[in-house]
Amino acid sequence: MRILVTGVTGQIGGALLSRLPASATTIAADRSMLDLAAPQVIPATLDRLAPDIILNPAAYTAVDKAEDEPDLAMRVNGEAPGVIARWAAARGLPLIHFSTDYVFDGSGDRPWREDDAPQPLSAYGASKLAGENEIRAAGGAFLIVRTSWVYAATGKNFLRTISGLARERKELRIVADQVGAPTSAALIGGIVTGMLTGGRDALLECCKRSGGVVHMAASGEASWHGFACAIVEGLKARGLKLAIEQVVPISTDQYPTKAQRPRNSRLNLTRLQSVFDITPPSWQDALSPELNHLAREFGSAQSGG
Repeated sequence: MRILVTGVTGQIGGALLSRLPASATTIAADRSMLDLAAPQVIPATLDRLAPDIILNPAAYTAVDKAEDEPDLAMRVNGEAPGVIARWAAARGLPLIHFSTDYVFDGSGDRPWREDDAPQPLSAYGASKLAGENEIRAAGGAFLIVRTSWVYAATGKNFLRTISGLARERKELRIVADQVGAPTSAALIGGIVTGMLTGGRDALLECCKRSGGVVHMAASGEASWHGFACAIVEGLKARGLKLAIEQVVPISTDQYPTKAQRPRNSRLNLTRLQSVFDITPPSWQDALSPELNHLAREFGSAQSGG
């Protein structure tokens, strides 16, 4: 079984790569091997790589920059997934593609279901929705995994940013009126690679039973402010010396960004539980091993090790 993973330098791609079954032949495709910004060359590349299963976490993820580069975001997030899906559909191969809560407008306060009507607020969200639609139109076997607030102990993300700033500043001002579920890349990687243990035929059946889309996130909810507080408190509890004295809650209006963010990023996990028999851990429990990783890294730096 040959499993192609795109975006392997990203958070989810890296988490998938480190968890794939040893029995599989893994094709780790970075941008130099498979450039989603050049959709026209993707079919020939896939012909050469000849995968049996495709996992596609690669994406244009610069949410604010996408407002200035909507065409590039659409090529990477919209057009390229369609090209991949049509190639896979023509060969009867399954595709797992990763999407986002940004396809919704963030209204209301109940968790979003898979069949709720998408209405993105940003160019990034619109490009991700376009990718979903292209995959559906291809008519093959697919599973679109929508997730939210992804982070890891490595890379560039909210966890790393807050951890760094907390060592330098006495005060942080963090948005408190956007709510979602902080979700570690490790959690996503573990669930998705578990779906592959039965091989290609089992995954094809999995795609059929799911209706083609599933929401995947940690259980529970938090605001960005609550997430930041948990990071700070968790690092302090692990003995790190931090400069931070207070984390101040602010409104979205007090922290303007070029791209509008959904205020309600809660995702309904019922389908994940009922179809796949998976109940993800709480976001607090999933955060703990990532904090352990950071504590070791920063603790070594503080001690000069």
